[in-house]
Amino acid sequence: MRLGLITGPCLDAFEEGNQMVVRRVVTGHDSEGRSRVVDDRTVEPITSALMPGFVAYRLWGRDEPPTFPDGGSPSGGESWFPPREGSRFMIITHAPEGLTPSPDVDTAAATAELERQMPGVISSMEPDGSGMHTTDTIDYLMVVHGEATLELDDGTRAVLRAGDVVIQNGTRHAWRNYGTEPCTIVAVAVGADRTTTQ
Repeated sequence: MRLGLITGPCLDAFEEGNQMVVRRVVTGHDSEGRSRVVDDRTVEPITSALMPGFVAYRLWGRDEPPTFPDGGSPSGGESWFPPREGSRFMIITHAPEGLTPSPDVDTAAATAELERQMPGVISSMEPDGSGMHTTDTIDYLMVVHGEATLELDDGTRAVLRAGDVVIQNGTRHAWRNYGTEPCTIVAVAVGADRTTTQ
């Protein structure tokens, strides 16, 4: 039996093709070290005319290891992928394969907008349009809805369904959705070092 992670209204939103409403609650410490809620708001989705059906939520990011007590304010995190010892927390939804941008999309403007919203993502992609990319991160991912195919070198593929997890160790990879419904993945990326092999 597969783990049923998304149910009720949230699953209905996927089935209707709508975006999720993601609420983020952030805790921190007050001046006396007591715990408190410091932020409680809805996270705005990131979409792109270049990728119909794609939705991303940037939930949190730090460019350095945390220290406590912590007031709970965001710290750095401008780039989409974290630097060494930084981290990112995100939710990403991929539409099924085959959706193409509208013919009237201004590609240059849409690319610039995507770079503004997700700095560094476009430059991480291989120029052949395959979606293959490599980042200096270890990624902890869990599929929470739908089906994803993780493609690695030489065409190696792993099909993942709701409840399946991936530990992505800085490898060259691409995500595909060969299913019939959107696939949503929750991920944490932690920045790492990469050494050059001879």
